[in-house]
Amino acid sequence: MVNKIKDIVITTLSKGWATLNEVSFSYQMKNETWVTQKRESYDRGDGATALLYNKEKKTIILTKQFRISSFLNGNASGFVVETCAGMLDADKPKACILREIEEETGYRVHEVTPVFEAYSSPGALTEKLYYFIAEYTEAMKVSEGGGLDSEHEDIEVLELPFSEAIEMIKNGTIEDLKTIVLLQYAQINQLLD
Repeated sequence: MVNKIKDIVITTLSKGWATLNEVSFSYQMKNETWVTQKRESYDRGDGATALLYNKEKKTIILTKQFRISSFLNGNASGFVVETCAGMLDADKPKACILREIEEETGYRVHEVTPVFEAYSSPGALTEKLYYFIAEYTEAMKVSEGGGLDSEHEDIEVLELPFSEAIEMIKNGTIEDLKTIVLLQYAQINQLLD
């Protein structure tokens, strides 16, 4: 396969919580002509997310927290119902999600199952998410969860019947893509049947 990209120039536009780069490059079209393109790419690192489910009770654990970007794009309250998730930082995906599950939900699970990995929005973000599922029981609850004060997290933990969560997708209460993907994965694979 011929390399279809060359002359890559990356200019950092902003480096704060994440990095916003402007990337110019030459791209070879299918008619073999070269065109110069310029895009912005947001690099916030990779992350991991997990759906916690209880087969016996037919329930799942989700979180609810304020997300400024959703607020700026029409979510009047700014609150988003979603699966537990976090940035990898220096951790491997499994270590990251085990830590995040306990911090956010208060459950200490010992095993997670990887289901797939996917780019969140490859047109603008470098982020790849690692998706997991994990069974939980009441015996695994070690705290109230809610996130870390040091990270200014204010997370509400929701334990819901799986059927209610599926209905929340249908009625628009759940609008977070990673959450929809994991709930549909659970539905397709009959995890709670």
